[in-house]
Amino acid sequence: MAIDRKLLEILRCPITKQPLKLLDSTHLETLNRLISEGEMCWADGTAVTEPITEALVTDNQTTIYEVEDGIPVMLEDRSLAADLIFSQ
Repeated sequence: MAIDRKLLEILRCPITKQPLKLLDSTHLETLNRLISEGEMCWADGTAVTEPITEALVTDNQTTIYEVEDGIPVMLEDRSLAADLIFSQ
């Protein structure tokens, strides 16, 4: 289930207060490749073990949040640093 566009317009990162946008398919593929290689951890330090089907990224491309069944999981501990994704 995709995230509702109207919801996306009002969401802001709880950490940086930046607007959010959908992570494009190219960067989502990169993210999932890094997950499969064991390179990605949630902000709390636990490894990301399952592929992500949809995600949001802050406008400044620093933080990623998973979207599960159309619902953004916007908890600081469940955020991902986006530096590896956007440096590739």
